[in-house]
Amino acid sequence: MTTVFLYGTLKRGGSNHAFVAHQRFLGTARTVPGFTLYSLGDYPGMVRAPGDTAGVTGELWVVDDTCLAELDKLEGLDEGLYGRIDVVLAPNPLASSAQTYLYARAHDGLSPLGDHWPVGNL
Repeated sequence: MTTVFLYGTLKRGGSNHAFVAHQRFLGTARTVPGFTLYSLGDYPGMVRAPGDTAGVTGELWVVDDTCLAELDKLEGLDEGLYGRIDVVLAPNPLASSAQTYLYARAHDGLSPLGDHWPVGNL
């Protein structure tokens, strides 16, 4: 079982939520500062942002190994679209860290989103 931090279309109400709907939702969380989101069109990409002071908001889920493998495929790990990393979370009672997906390609010219992906805009 792996705790994952989800911040985009995999969140509750998102277009890809079915991938995790059968797993265990822990609650909402925020990364420590140093991360931000960019728009990739229909979904966001989280990148390191050394000047960021807010972090990124999202959801924590506990997923089994089969689900994690499906998420890795969805996020394009083999194609180098995203990389899965450990991320430290802002203090909360749910978890101190989690695995998450970091956008692995250049984000020059992409629109910044800040600290959250509004599910209502999907």
